[in-house]
Amino acid sequence: MREAAERLGATRLVRSLGPSGLVSGAVVLLVLLAAVWPDLLAPGDPTAVAPARAYLPPGEGGLLGTDASGRDVWTRVVHGAGQSLGVGAAATAIGLALGVVLGFGAALGPRWLDGLLSRIIEVLFALPSLVLALLLVAVLGAGVGPSVLAVGAATAPGYARILRARAQSVARSPYVGAARLEGVGAPRAFVRHVLPNTVWPLVALATLGVGQAIVWVSALSYLGLGALPPSPEWGAMLNASRLHITTSWWLTVAPGLAITVTAAALTLLGRRLSAVAPA
Repeated sequence: MREAAERLGATRLVRSLGPSGLVSGAVVLLVLLAAVWPDLLAPGDPTAVAPARAYLPPGEGGLLGTDASGRDVWTRVVHGAGQSLGVGAAATAIGLALGVVLGFGAALGPRWLDGLLSRIIEVLFALPSLVLALLLVAVLGAGVGPSVLAVGAATAPGYARILRARAQSVARSPYVGAARLEGVGAPRAFVRHVLPNTVWPLVALATLGVGQAIVWVSALSYLGLGALPPSPEWGAMLNASRLHITTSWWLTVAPGLAITVTAAALTLLGRRLSAVAPA
């Protein structure tokens, strides 16, 4: 019976995602495969140079051509998936962790703490997240680590605001009130009712957040504030090829498409997951 119920639940989830959600999921799985096992899709060294093969267009220089140092662009894009997805996931994890602390603290803490944290969240949320990330990078310094921390901290206010509203809604729900009337303590009610009913929205938020974080971390790398060449990180590849956009178009198109398609797939999948999330 349990296996049948699990299969039925999986079937309903697949149907709820729809064709667009399934296509997005397939793209995300392909990117995950490239991140975990890049040699399966593109065996070779992404940093190996071959000056004699510099600036070869797609076809003559392989699937996506070669760059200024003769490195295979396809190999670099595939091997860069791990770095780009990794920094996006790390930034999202930092943002979610800070958002959970701020959101639950504001929703379930005393009134004075709610007022204090809510004002902090509103002030930070009023600033454009990318501008806030740039300010934090200016303080922390350039590099992959600071850019990940900056993007994570910049996205935290948005997560905290959503989580605060969700946690307050669940905490004031009739079933939580009934549990408290039956003598269930606040910590137990939080673990049994409030926390489980806020986990699924966090999953959808995290899926949306990774795509957003990939774009922002890549933007910082493009500005020279994140990963730097010869790293195959997609933003760093854009940074290295920006001067050749009119003469060697494939150098910017390849990493640019990788960023766009990955972020779009994660965003669409996150929205579909949000749509099927339990109320």
